[in-house]
Amino acid sequence: MTSEEICAKCGKPPGLCVCDAIERVENGLFVLILQHPQEKRETLATAPLLGAALAHAKLAVGLSWPNLRRALGTEVDAKRWGVLYLGSTEGGAPLAAVNRKGKPLAHQEAVLHDLEGIIVLDGSWSQAKALWWRNPWFLKCTRLVLNTPFASRYGKLRREPRRDSLSTLESVAFALSELEEDPTIFERLLKPFEALLDRYKAANKPAGKARGKTPQ
Repeated sequence: MTSEEICAKCGKPPGLCVCDAIERVENGLFVLILQHPQEKRETLATAPLLGAALAHAKLAVGLSWPNLRRALGTEVDAKRWGVLYLGSTEGGAPLAAVNRKGKPLAHQEAVLHDLEGIIVLDGSWSQAKALWWRNPWFLKCTRLVLNTPFASRYGKLRREPRRDSLSTLESVAFALSELEEDPTIFERLLKPFEALLDRYKAANKPAGKARGKTPQ
């Protein structure tokens, strides 16, 4: 498939374009999406949908960057940026800032309120781990852990080794809705993802078995 056949806005091929379901979201926190190169080829990748919907976001493809400034393209204070890290934490808060041992930081409200942006690693579980280890400057950022009350809408379409694995879009949608205290962000960002899954399932629905002729 040539680049001309891919929608410039949502990044999907004909038949899977979901531009009609994308609603612009004026997010206050900037979102930096670091995408593993192999994820770019995935039909069900969600990073392009985020890039099309969020007013303040950047998608960067690669394996490593020297620092946050190079990845983002502007000078910022890494301490005021959070990086989403899959896991669990004590207390069961929907979203928590934790230390390197996974313990919740003191003064949660102040730490989260001081964030200027969030970083999300886009790719399969193994690809996200590769990005994590290739970019040690993540340790300068605030580690954010999500405790979502739902399973990924991917279902069996994309299998991961962990049950709590979420798509990049679901993770960002949930984090932004919590940090900006606006549940409608989650609902609006999920619309194009759900449309994509519906259209993908319809396009890949197994053909029914041909019925045999009725004996005469």
